[in-house]
Amino acid sequence: MIMNYFKTIINGIVKENPTFVLLLGMCPTLATTTSAVNGLGMGVATMFVLICSNTFISLLKNLIPDGVRIPCYIVVIASFVTILQMVMQAYVPDLYKTLGIFIPLIVVNCIILGRAEAFAAKNNVLASICDGIGIGIGFTVALTLLGFVRELLGNGAVFGHQILPSSMNMLVFVLAPGAFITLGLLMAIVNSVKNRKA
Repeated sequence: MIMNYFKTIINGIVKENPTFVLLLGMCPTLATTTSAVNGLGMGVATMFVLICSNTFISLLKNLIPDGVRIPCYIVVIASFVTILQMVMQAYVPDLYKTLGIFIPLIVVNCIILGRAEAFAAKNNVLASICDGIGIGIGFTVALTLLGFVRELLGNGAVFGHQILPSSMNMLVFVLAPGAFITLGLLMAIVNSVKNRKA
């Protein structure tokens, strides 16, 4: 039983990674990863909403009528996003300002709605929490890695600490095209590693 929950977590990180495998949530992935801190912040924020909404939807799955399940899921998700927004605004205002509109847009992030529909509505609470943790960690790792590479190549820094001299900075990586280039390269690396193991 415990192994099944552990497999659910690992599955979300590796086999069903929302960024590198399922290609979900591309808007915040590409827009907020100009630095590792932004990627980490967006990933953790999404993971919080994912775990809470999965838990709540799993608890209420038998009470929600089939005809209105999607609107109900959105209300649940929006409630947790509102809580997240208020907490971020109060305790991490700089990160909140940097991520901007992408925090309220978590409500319509297809990762969260997809997991609510595909997993939380069909499984028990503990399995739904594990799924939220796995998918959340997978998304957070992907966004942080993407932000890490873009910040290092674009600004020569990692988490704000200068590593490379400014003469080596490639500005394209902190701009929109750099997000696509970096995502493509990281996906190629992930796929080559997966294919080598298979």
